[in-house]
Amino acid sequence: MGFLEKHFKLQENGTTIKTEVMAGVITFMTMAYILIVNPSILSSTGMDSGAVLTATAISAAIATVCMAFFANYPFVLAPGMGLNAYFAYTVVLKNGYSWETALAAVFVEGIIFILLSAANVREAIFNSIPLNLKKAISVGVGFYIAFIGMQNAGIIVDESSTLVTLGSITNPSAYLAIIGTFITLFLVIKNVRGAVLYGIVITYVLGIICQLTGLYVVDVENGVYSILPSGIISAPPSIAPVFGKMDFSNVLSLDFVVVVCSFLFVDIFDTLGTIIGVSSKAGMLDKDNKLPRIKGALLADAVGTTAGAVLGTSTVTTFVESSTGAAAGGRTGLTALTAAALFLLSLVFSPVITAIPSFATTPALIVVGLFMVEQVTDINFKDYTEGLPAFMAILMMVVAYSISEGLVFSVISYVVLKFVSGRKNELNPVIVIIAVLFLLKLISG
Repeated sequence: MGFLEKHFKLQENGTTIKTEVMAGVITFMTMAYILIVNPSILSSTGMDSGAVLTATAISAAIATVCMAFFANYPFVLAPGMGLNAYFAYTVVLKNGYSWETALAAVFVEGIIFILLSAANVREAIFNSIPLNLKKAISVGVGFYIAFIGMQNAGIIVDESSTLVTLGSITNPSAYLAIIGTFITLFLVIKNVRGAVLYGIVITYVLGIICQLTGLYVVDVENGVYSILPSGIISAPPSIAPVFGKMDFSNVLSLDFVVVVCSFLFVDIFDTLGTIIGVSSKAGMLDKDNKLPRIKGALLADAVGTTAGAVLGTSTVTTFVESSTGAAAGGRTGLTALTAAALFLLSLVFSPVITAIPSFATTPALIVVGLFMVEQVTDINFKDYTEGLPAFMAILMMVVAYSISEGLVFSVISYVVLKFVSGRKNELNPVIVIIAVLFLLKLISG
């Protein structure tokens, strides 16, 4: 207790060991899907799926421990969604690089991140984002994670003419997610501590009952898998097939530099967007709307990416699902440390952990999305030089399916509107430079 209080400053942050541990469990459960999805995506490049599972869990644990001790924040990290798809489908399968070369690009990106974090460049970017946009980013992240949850459960599905549409709510995954969401909200309304976690567990148990009674029918060909665990424990798969397999033979080529820069750009602004959103909602910003100890948080992200490349996985980044732990009261690195421990334990208990279906975590994502959207009432929409950029941040995160794209459109519109309205004195040099870089990115495609 003495060590935990001394390092994590629980009383100072108005929290307890029980609250922090519960928040860590909740965060882990809402992002445990990465243990299934990441190996599935990266194995399309020829990487060993079992080895990637082990690399995913270990890299997540290392980066999250760094977050706990470098910054004392409840942010949890793991190989990022989107970045793993770019790694597999664009860099390897489309552009023809080997996965070993792609890992080398991730490693170089991580080293650059460490240097940028040490030089306070990423911190300067964070501090340049105005308060109105920080709140809008939090709201946008709320809609974004709720949208992800609805997709995971099949409530929202692909549609050729309108891109997305309402799925069949008679689909077991969809109606279980909807029922679970109402159960979770009921627990929240009744002020039950750990309501989000209980919502996940109850939804999962309902799913098991439905499978046992024949209401949830397994159909592997159509992507409906059994949610019954195949066992309790198993030995972790060997990491040897992917560990230390980086290939630096193309490091001096222009194409390699482009790949590194692509990883770098997406990771910087996905991470900043996530940290802004979660910290803003959790009330972690100081009186100047800055995040204390952000340098440590960004350094943890950079170290995680570098370690992940060595272990054999794509870019490690701060997960938006960290907002579930923050919403449950997590305020310190003890939340992160708990999640890190669970990532390591998951290697032993992988049959149980990986059996938790995405529809069981959907209620948590929707409810936490609701929590984060509450800040929309604090955004000044009446001043259109502030309101439109905030609106673009919220809109583009969802319709472009990217936190970083929300940042791109919001920052560009913010700078342009301040200039054309004769209020350029409200701009700081850093955000102007960022807007120019964003604009060049859009023009170059």
